[in-house]
Amino acid sequence: QVQLAESGGGLVQAGGSMRLSCAASESAFSSYAMGWFRQVPGKAREFVAAVSWTGGSTYYADSVKGRFVISRNNGKNTVYLQMNSLKPEDTANYYCAADRFGSSRLHEDATYDYWGQGTQVTVFS
Repeated sequence: QVQLAESGGGLVQAGGSMRLSCAASESAFSSYAMGWFRQVPGKAREFVAAVSWTGGSTYYADSVKGRFVISRNNGKNTVYLQMNSLKPEDTANYYCAADRFGSSRLHEDATYDYWGQGTQVTVFS
């Protein structure tokens, strides 16, 4: 079973940038599509971004398109989320997730087989 560990969260002022990382425990990571989701207490988990196993295809929620960039380094078993022009409404717990089977429905959390524990991002104005 793949273990996923997020890092890079914290406090940032609105307009600033932050990069999240998600490290996977095994090299099978390179064959998995990966996604980032976020969740605020009392609300459903929300899709943020996803990347195909090759890194050649990326997908974004409308709310982050043009501000966030997802990428991966299969040699390091790591996926990244570069977040720019952050807004207070980006405040959430951010989770990475792995999809073993290459689903086309990467915006749906039910697609994913493995999840990290999450890292908190707080954007203050």
